[in-house]
Amino acid sequence: AILCLSKIASRHGVSLDQNLLGQNTSLKSVVVGFSPSIKEAIRSNIRMPRSPVNDVVSKNITLVLENLLKNYESSQLPTHGKDVPTIVQTNILIRSMGPVSELDMEYSMDCYFRQYWRDQRLSFLGPIKSLSLSIKMLERIWRPDTYFYNGKNSYVHTITVPNKLLRISQDGDILYSMRLTIKAKCPMELRSFPMDRQSCPLIMGSYAYTSKDLIYQWQNEASVNFVPGMTLSQFDLISSPYRNFTLKRREERFFYYKFYLFLTSPIQYLKMVSGEFSVLQVSFNLQRHTGYFLIQVYVPCILIVVLSWVSFWIHREATSDRVGLGITTVLTLSTISLDSRTDLPKVRYATALDWFLLMSFFYCIATLLEFAGVHYFTKVGSGEIPVDEDDWEDCNETEEEFIGATGTDLLDITNSNSDGGRKRRSSIICPIYNNSSLHYESRKTSLTSNLQTPPPPPIRLTMERTTQTENKLPKWKQFLYCLKGDDKFRKQRQREAAAAAASNSG
Repeated sequence: AILCLSKIASRHGVSLDQNLLGQNTSLKSVVVGFSPSIKEAIRSNIRMPRSPVNDVVSKNITLVLENLLKNYESSQLPTHGKDVPTIVQTNILIRSMGPVSELDMEYSMDCYFRQYWRDQRLSFLGPIKSLSLSIKMLERIWRPDTYFYNGKNSYVHTITVPNKLLRISQDGDILYSMRLTIKAKCPMELRSFPMDRQSCPLIMGSYAYTSKDLIYQWQNEASVNFVPGMTLSQFDLISSPYRNFTLKRREERFFYYKFYLFLTSPIQYLKMVSGEFSVLQVSFNLQRHTGYFLIQVYVPCILIVVLSWVSFWIHREATSDRVGLGITTVLTLSTISLDSRTDLPKVRYATALDWFLLMSFFYCIATLLEFAGVHYFTKVGSGEIPVDEDDWEDCNETEEEFIGATGTDLLDITNSNSDGGRKRRSSIICPIYNNSSLHYESRKTSLTSNLQTPPPPPIRLTMERTTQTENKLPKWKQFLYCLKGDDKFRKQRQREAAAAAASNSG
């Protein structure tokens, strides 16, 4: 190789020291021994005639790297001793994202994570602009100790080989790329679920180096990119803003080592336990799709509630049908409610979906309660409730209550009073009649044999039995009486129901 280089040098009018030819001199020292014109030609990438020097350099890359790493200290920062921090630039290409789990409040994504920094100790000269190296070189050079603050179970893909890339340029610029699957925490606020928006962050930074030693920066304006056509199953990706900031935190690692520093060097201990760290953050703003919940939850619940209202048109006597329909709707809503909560965490507050299901429960249960109230307060007087003998009550009517009644009616009422003056609650006890246009007719049968006064002139009267609605009792008062269970109101309803039944039968 040395002889070939000497021939190439002689073509350009450059002579090499003859002592180099007889020594076991490395390739790097020979290349360094070139004149500035040759170096400038190599740096400017001037096209030179095809010569064996390119073949020599390509065949001796391993030798070049060994010379580069001969006095290299991988534990030291590239800017060690220069009082300036090392700058690491970063960008991410996201291949896929999901799933986003509300139950565990986490998300995952598959991405290419790239880092760039400059290490002047690895600069070299030669016709090759950059070298793509094996990942075994990572163990021999310095690299940033980047980790994810909110990461949970991230890993590097290793099929078929570890998916990593290391590339070094002539100026010492290093590209370190890897394929990662990142699973990170995503704190969620589910009060508006399923019409909610979530912001899932990804925070990264150095594990040990403070901002005085290492600074992270996004590479350019488009440092977070997505593969064209990437979609999520449950969300729409609205935006992905990112930023750089400095985070203050107290270290909680290396307990025994810190305890040793506390005893031996308190000043160094204070420097270690606290500090400012350079951090990168990108937030993925997501909006949930509501189509799934409309089809699976909202529309079925609305139809079930409407179905429960069908019992309003079923006859009151069909008790089993109405109760069965109401219980079926309640159980169906219970099943839908339990199924919708399986993928949600047990949070301390109610979500929008929970409130919707609760209102659906309320409507279905209100339907059952309405039927129970109507069934109880309308079957009185229809013979469904047996009346005890203790429910007899006196009826002392005055003459004003019988004005407008015919003689036959008065005779019937008189005979009934002569039998004991007591009637059952389910019969006509104290009917109230209003005046109307009704002609008295002359009757052959008189009420008493010793009636001496002539019959009054014929007048027009109206005889109607009043019902509850004709008493003009306000509905809100009726409702209050029903809730209170007022016994007086119940007796009145029994009398009115009996009067209505008698009028219908007559």
